[in-house]
Amino acid sequence: MKLNTVIFDMDGLLIDSEPFWEEAGKETLEKFNVALTPEQYASSTGLRTEEWLQHWFHHFNIDSKHIPEAEEVVVQKAIEKIIANGKSMPGVDYILDFFKERNFNIGLATSSPMSLANPVVDKLNIRSYLQTITSAEKLPFGKPHPQVFINCAAELNTTPLQSLVFEDSFNGMIAAKAARMKCVVIPVHHQQEQDKWKAADLQLKSLEEFDERILQSL
Repeated sequence: MKLNTVIFDMDGLLIDSEPFWEEAGKETLEKFNVALTPEQYASSTGLRTEEWLQHWFHHFNIDSKHIPEAEEVVVQKAIEKIIANGKSMPGVDYILDFFKERNFNIGLATSSPMSLANPVVDKLNIRSYLQTITSAEKLPFGKPHPQVFINCAAELNTTPLQSLVFEDSFNGMIAAKAARMKCVVIPVHHQQEQDKWKAADLQLKSLEEFDERILQSL
């Protein structure tokens, strides 16, 4: 079935926000005398904040009653850091123009709350490209569950089999494939050699590498 839709993740793909999520998460966990290694943090990217905290609170045997308060702290810290210091990833304008010129439906599907998604979209000045923005914030399950991608395709009046997803996280990649969508993954530089990305349809180093030849090959 011919592709007519493209769906983008946000954090780490369109905006260099993962370092700020990492800072916010680690700063919050430090209050519970927990220090995450970079490897531990990388293993949990792509999760919603609540699920991220559930994962690490369980891992470190922290009382789960503190999760709601910790979630508010992490999200607020992250929003402040990202809006103040987040920068566009290479190729964002290029890739959006690429698909707009080809009359693709264009959507954004994020694990982040809309309270962050909307400011980021405005900060990057990309709202005019997007026909819909979906968040997993209030869904029963976030990524790696596929629902946020399925919802995005539905709002774009298309099907998963006609949709192409761009992701940077493992959990996002699994969600896209579980939705039966094509997936191009662009991992952070220090993870690019890992075998886990082979589940994607294609791995690139940057959005700038995508072109017509690649589109036709998918």
